[in-house]
Amino acid sequence: MDDMNRSSSSRPADDSKEWRLIEKVLMDMQGEQRKARRWGIFFKSLTFLYLIAILWIVRMPVEEAATVGGGDSYAAVIEVNGPIAADQDASADLIVGSLRSAFKDEAALGVILRINSPGGSPVQSGYVYDEIKRLKETRPDFPVYAVIMDIGASGAYYIAAAADEIYADKASLVGSIGVVGSGFGFVDAMEKLGVERRLYTAGEHKGFLDPFSPENPEEREFWGSVLNVTHQQFINQVKAGRGDRLASDPDLFSGLVWSGEQALELGLIDGLASSSQVARDKLGTEELVNFTHQPHPWEELVRRFGASIGSGFATVLANPSLTLR
Repeated sequence: MDDMNRSSSSRPADDSKEWRLIEKVLMDMQGEQRKARRWGIFFKSLTFLYLIAILWIVRMPVEEAATVGGGDSYAAVIEVNGPIAADQDASADLIVGSLRSAFKDEAALGVILRINSPGGSPVQSGYVYDEIKRLKETRPDFPVYAVIMDIGASGAYYIAAAADEIYADKASLVGSIGVVGSGFGFVDAMEKLGVERRLYTAGEHKGFLDPFSPENPEEREFWGSVLNVTHQQFINQVKAGRGDRLASDPDLFSGLVWSGEQALELGLIDGLASSSQVARDKLGTEELVNFTHQPHPWEELVRRFGASIGSGFATVLANPSLTLR
């Protein structure tokens, strides 16, 4: 009987402990729910702001031309910056589009190509060269000047050669009239690693640039002939553009690069001057308007996030290409 009484008297205390425990668990759950709601609101707000920012960038107008000064007439400036290639800022499509806009502008007195490029694709450079020549026929009194900044070499000089006159700084790097086709050879490394190459082709020489196969002397000679033909095309265009201003120097088309001061002596350029000086002295204006293609901010954002780091390395290994140097 006493045991029963003791058991009955202890139940309220036990029940009280259980309820306190349940209450604590419920309170903790409510706290966690409140935190989850707060974080949910935060991330939803952040997503909303992000979408608003994207919409603002997409709808934001792009300024096509940046003007320095405010006169009625001006020099049209087109930048040729970085490698000359189809997927770069200095692609033929972008440069040609800017050139066409400048030639159509009645207020423009002439074009200044402001070049700062080590060169690149002979195809892209050739497109720009040919378009400059074509446009000059449509507007013969519209001069085109090239101004080389830090470097105007290889394909960049190819483009400059189409201009009426070329200028540079005394320390600029100019020239590099040559062609290079490079690749790698991993045959010995594969042998050391015990890797067997299996290459299946239709065509006797289809895999002649394969970096994992032994080099064939006959194919090496053929590839050299391709480089020589491309080099001669480059030389012919430079001679057509520069004419008798070029000095008679055996190293002129050897692929060497010179300072602006040396380039002037060799006839590769016509003088030492900046773009603003050329605008004043040659076009008679202090006003410069930038006709360079300006990417839409949304395009730039997508390009930055979508750039593939490994694609360039894979291209070099698998698809060797010609580069003007």
